[in-house]
Amino acid sequence: MFFLFHHRFIRSLTLILFISGTFLLSGCSLSYPAQSFSEASGFYFDTVISVRIYEKEAQAAADQCIELAAHYEQLLSPYIEGSDIWKLNHSNGTPTSVAEDTLEILTAALSYARSSEGAVDPTIGALSFLWNFGSASPEKIPDEGDITQALSHVDYSCVEINQNRVTLTDPEAQIDLGFIAKGFIGDKIKEYLLSQEISSALIYLGGNVVTVGNRPDSSPFRIGIQDPSAGQGNPLLTLDISDKSVVSSGDYERFFEQNGKKYHHILSTATGYPVRSGLSQVTIVSPASLDGDALSTLCFILGYEKAASLLKEHPDIQAVFVTEGGDIFYVNF
Repeated sequence: MFFLFHHRFIRSLTLILFISGTFLLSGCSLSYPAQSFSEASGFYFDTVISVRIYEKEAQAAADQCIELAAHYEQLLSPYIEGSDIWKLNHSNGTPTSVAEDTLEILTAALSYARSSEGAVDPTIGALSFLWNFGSASPEKIPDEGDITQALSHVDYSCVEINQNRVTLTDPEAQIDLGFIAKGFIGDKIKEYLLSQEISSALIYLGGNVVTVGNRPDSSPFRIGIQDPSAGQGNPLLTLDISDKSVVSSGDYERFFEQNGKKYHHILSTATGYPVRSGLSQVTIVSPASLDGDALSTLCFILGYEKAASLLKEHPDIQAVFVTEGGDIFYVNF
């Protein structure tokens, strides 16, 4: 049985990867399938990022993938002083020059914000930083007045892009790309591997999985989806995946409980509180991981009926919905 690392702030890993009859869980014991592979991993964006390439003499490529992850953390993390996002969040409304990659992900995030009428919003930072999920601080419900104040600065229309310069016209707005960043990075790592003529690989980004091609024997990768109502490492179902991304979002990943009520990290831009949509988990299978990342969050927020209606317009994207009552619904399968 092959295990990946577990980070203290992530209550359970979203995805379990089944390879050659074994699966990847959090822990420390290692057992690998017989195929030759190269692998590298690192800790970025508060999670383990791991790349496994099923080809000989590919260690340099695997190591470069982790260098890319480190590069994007330095570029996009709002917590690293000097990153593009940190500079934007401390710009006090003045135009700020950012890298081409930053412009690309911001443009994609704003597109999803517009199409969802702000249900997902890259300016959610003032609110998400207030709730502070995933930090070492004591978990608590923010003061209602503070939530109202933070919500007043969540408005994607305050982000203006002019060539390579970005302006937050609301100086109190804060950018947080958490709903889309890992998908963006997964796509960039896959793009690099394809440029190196890699034909079989797995990219793992703490709940996001990106597959390059198939397994070495030409069969699909088998991806196990965590049962949101069970303990870590218990699969609810498995999906056969070839050359696509799988991303899950749910109310069991980062949360705390107070007075018998669960407070999870997927926040409503309408109320300022964790979303109550009747869902426990959404899994998106898509060609691009950026879309899977954004849509898994958006569909969780929308709830099953509205999300299913949205996805019917995108037949190349598949989804699995798990309700709070344990019912499972499939869309576009």
